[in-house]
Amino acid sequence: MTAITATTSQPPARRPVPAPPSALVPASAGLLERGAALDLLAAEADRALGGSGRLVLFRAPTGMGRSVLLEAAAELGVKRGMRVLRAHASAENSGVPLALVRQLLDPPPGLGGLDDDTPETPHHLSYPSRLWQLLCEHAAESPLLVTVDDAHLADHASRRWLTEGARRLTGMPVLMVVTERGQYDIAPPTPGLAHSLSPGVVRAHAVTPLSRSAAEELVRGALGADASDAWVDGCVRAGAANPLLLLALLDDLRAVFPYGGRDGAAAGGGPEPRLPENCAELYPGAFVAAVSWWLESAGPGSTMVARALAELEHSAPAPESESESDGAGKREEQAEREAEFGSPAPPRLPRPRPGRPAGHDEAGPDHGHGHGQGEDFGCFLSELTRADPDRVGGWITAMIRLGLLRRAPDTGVPRFAHPLLRGAVLDGWPRSQRQALHLRAAELRQRRGDRAEAVADHLLRTTPGDTAGGSVSVGRTLLDAAAEASRAGRTGAAARYLRRALDEPMPREHRATVLSALGELEFTTLRTGGTPRLAEALRLQEEPRDRVLAAVTLSSALTSGGNPHAALDVLRDLGELDGEPVLARTVQAALAFFSNHDPEIRRAAYIALRERAERTPEWISPALCALLIRYESAAGLLSAGSAVRQIRQLLTAPEDPLLVPYLLGTAAAVAQWADAPDYAERLIRTGLTEHRLSPLHPVHQTLLNARVDTAAARGHYRRVLEETAGTSGARGDAPPTGASNFLAQRVIALVERGRPAEAERLIAGIKVDDAHDISELNRFLYARGRLRASAGDPAGALDDFRECGRLQLSRDAESPIVTPWRSAAAECHLLLGEPREALALAEEESRYAAVWDTPRVRGRALRVLGAATGGRRGLELTGEAVGILRGAALDIELIPALITHGLQLTAGGQPRRARPLLREAATTAERLGAVRLSGDAELALRASGARRRNTALTGRSSLTTSERRIAALAADGRTNAEISELLHLARRTVETHLTSTYRKLGIRRRGDLPAALNDVTKKLT
Repeated sequence: MTAITATTSQPPARRPVPAPPSALVPASAGLLERGAALDLLAAEADRALGGSGRLVLFRAPTGMGRSVLLEAAAELGVKRGMRVLRAHASAENSGVPLALVRQLLDPPPGLGGLDDDTPETPHHLSYPSRLWQLLCEHAAESPLLVTVDDAHLADHASRRWLTEGARRLTGMPVLMVVTERGQYDIAPPTPGLAHSLSPGVVRAHAVTPLSRSAAEELVRGALGADASDAWVDGCVRAGAANPLLLLALLDDLRAVFPYGGRDGAAAGGGPEPRLPENCAELYPGAFVAAVSWWLESAGPGSTMVARALAELEHSAPAPESESESDGAGKREEQAEREAEFGSPAPPRLPRPRPGRPAGHDEAGPDHGHGHGQGEDFGCFLSELTRADPDRVGGWITAMIRLGLLRRAPDTGVPRFAHPLLRGAVLDGWPRSQRQALHLRAAELRQRRGDRAEAVADHLLRTTPGDTAGGSVSVGRTLLDAAAEASRAGRTGAAARYLRRALDEPMPREHRATVLSALGELEFTTLRTGGTPRLAEALRLQEEPRDRVLAAVTLSSALTSGGNPHAALDVLRDLGELDGEPVLARTVQAALAFFSNHDPEIRRAAYIALRERAERTPEWISPALCALLIRYESAAGLLSAGSAVRQIRQLLTAPEDPLLVPYLLGTAAAVAQWADAPDYAERLIRTGLTEHRLSPLHPVHQTLLNARVDTAAARGHYRRVLEETAGTSGARGDAPPTGASNFLAQRVIALVERGRPAEAERLIAGIKVDDAHDISELNRFLYARGRLRASAGDPAGALDDFRECGRLQLSRDAESPIVTPWRSAAAECHLLLGEPREALALAEEESRYAAVWDTPRVRGRALRVLGAATGGRRGLELTGEAVGILRGAALDIELIPALITHGLQLTAGGQPRRARPLLREAATTAERLGAVRLSGDAELALRASGARRRNTALTGRSSLTTSERRIAALAADGRTNAEISELLHLARRTVETHLTSTYRKLGIRRRGDLPAALNDVTKKLT
């Protein structure tokens, strides 16, 4: 055989690839769906026994059971009486010429070796020819079955010997069965064994992954026929229908969960265990070892790409919710700033977005790569791993076909099919290499012009020492990313960026600014968690202005956390600021706002402020004047007209920018009290939008409270519920006791909308005795009293109203503009049969209402005074209340006045005069969605002898039969499509009925239907 000659060329050395443990690939499992391969072997064995052999080549990716097929071929050969010669190529011997052939034939010593290839050797044959002659001698003695495993690892000379031998098998009783790895890798492939052979001398067969049904059969066979569908699906995805990986996973699961994923599998019958998603839970580690072997077989290029993909998925950052144009504009703005981080330009820092629940953060990882869509991600991955982009794209496609990867449905970005598979790919990869990958990714993203958050998400996975000398300006990028995240409302992400930024070197003043921003964010999400950061920021500040602002922020956090005296100490520690009058006024204004939480501090603060105004009136700025006006208004010393006139004049006077927010917040509160809601809302919008106040600014909460109070005063209860949805306070979590103005207004809105049960659940855990904020507790007690009164508990409501009054008086707030507790308590006394006590409170309320002199407080006070007085004089007083309120267009206060006056007319024998008033009250209540008042008006109408109205405009009673039926099904969780099919209605009809139902019930979401349908207020009897 002269064509087969020795070779001296050495192929490139490869890293050794360990063979998989044989226990992982039992023949019974490895031959699933391999019937075509076995049929091919049987046919070719018969052909060889007939004297005409051929090469059968099995090509398959790693783990598909190539070795199992060789074992099956050997068993077949033994059964057919063939002599079986075996060889297994390995990477260790890939540099030794003809090592595989010598393993196959085990030549005797007399045959010589490669060094004996000289013209003087017997028959002048080369060593490869002598080995071929030895094979022929074996074939002459008995038909041969030659099996060679992993031929792709064989040395070059052996592969050439096998190829040349395959051409000469025709006419010989020799069947040569060879396996070869056939998988798309990042490294370009070497020519396969059949590359130069004609189809007539070789039968190639591709071994494919198991089908879904076969993989499920394998799982159920290992875990039990009653294994849950969730476990079966998880195992199939984690094993990627690869026999090697799937069997290794099942080995681990049987060891960790001997009962498998079966219902009641635990001893005594327990819940079904959860399929692990962390490789650390697979204690024996067979699956991790199998994946490691799979990676080793793929080569270093494929391993790097696979690990990079797994790491990017494992560390998926926050979603990109801002537009690319916004990011581009921000990059242009950043380019205009100083390039060096230590420059005088201060860092741009985030502010939590007002009105959005804090902590509302990132979506799931499917949205977080920020790499763009499918194809763009492939380019990014190739650049990151410095691999051929065409090969990376092909590798991704091949891995998806094999079931190891899947594309995310929304972005098309490739992801590993299961967390266990991703975790096994990352297992054992050193942390230093992961961090180096993220640093390269950050540099690459910055060169590509990606958003700051996309860059910063990688920097979060690095440590300061790793980033030294890199091309990314770490500190600046992290601060820009924090600002991006905060603008999008992702306060948690913004806080993470700032924490990492603090690990980088930066000037003292910049560190103080970053600490302040981080403290605000942490306070927003963790309540008191940001106080240490704010204290450290104050310590680092050196300039007087910066120290004052830091002290005010820290004091605000301490006050909100229930420690106003500590806040006062912080402000006092600033010392005398006589040389800085603007800063001194700022501290005084902040102190006045903080003092609302404690009556002792409040009284002292305003006494000092009044004395300063009398001693040096030129020192008192418009903001401080406004604070005095607000104090005197609440104390019942000013009329609304006088207060508003003075406030308007102050708003036109020049004021320092630091003090303008205090002026706006105070003016908005006074305008709201003075029945000027439009004016109040303009001031609130200006304060919240133009000044971009931090949630820890003393005025921020005041403006939000004024906004919700204004909506409540208008009777816009739906808006109140929207403003207070998901939160009891604007700073995320409720205060420590939960007693806040936001909660109070939400409770009242729920009562008036006919949802008292929901209000009861909302206040169930409130600890009134532990409350520290007197102003917030005052509002809450009033709201709870309203709830108790509506539920038929006037005695409990009276206790709340009296305690509310005690707290309000302790703050020198005599006027009913804060909370009309006297009127509410008087109504409770009337229900309890105590008219003398009711009259005393109503008269006192009326005197203070006459001082403030706005339609709302005067009309309310006259209504209650008339009810307490009774008789003709009482009728005159309630009639006067109706006239005052109707002329002021205060419908939400007009309704109870109409009802009270109508009831008095009915009791006085004038039901005909009462009915038009009561009908007006009922209609107005339905228009506003005030379910409780609507019910009261209906009861009063029936008492007057009026016929009951057939229809209602709002509330549950206003629903038609179809609306009620559809709403009930929707409340039970049925989709529109299911309701449409169940009731034989068009889907559009279902949607129309639901829209009408939402309007009538005063709700906006499907999730509110159960409460709205079940918690409608029972009409008072």
